Amino acid sequence: TEKHLIAVKRIFQYLKDTIHMGLWYPKYTGFEVTAFSDLDHAGCLDSRKSTSESEYVSLSACCAQVLWMRTRLTDYGFHFDKIPMYCDSKAAIAISCNPVQYSRTKHIDVRYHFIKEKVKKGIVELFFVETEYQLANLFTKAPPVERFQYLVKRLGMRCLTPAELEAQATESA
Repeated sequence: TEKHLIAVKRIFQYLKDTIHMGLWYPKYTGFEVTAFSDLDHAGCLDSRKSTSESEYVSLSACCAQVLWMRTRLTDYGFHFDKIPMYCDSKAAIAISCNPVQYSRTKHIDVRYHFIKEKVKKGIVELFFVETEYQLANLFTKAPPVERFQYLVKRLGMRCLTPAELEAQATESA
């Protein structure tokens, strides 16, 4: 359809305009583990879930990925506690931080509640982030150009033309 053709043209234009973009992490700067969780409605197989419940399940899945990564990094001698996780759902954060099981949440599958224990033990720390600053939106939504450019920069992406690479290498040395 015409709509799909326009979308494909936009994708090709983006690829053409960003051919020199890449992740840049300067030497000797260390690193942090930070997670951003956002709901992907297309990935929710059970459409009967409330938005809060779906966000909670998504936050739990993100936590599982963070814990997996933490284990791998521990194997290499890096140790992280209180790993910050950002979510744009205050309700999902409230469910995760509250050890009490209420009637409104008792129907949620038990396998998702492990996040409560990780929060209580201080392994992960949950923070609210406004939707416009949610880095995960880059992968689940099509934000306006200005917002997209802001989020891409926050990810650590930089222009990596040969001249820029030379300047970055000189700066890091």
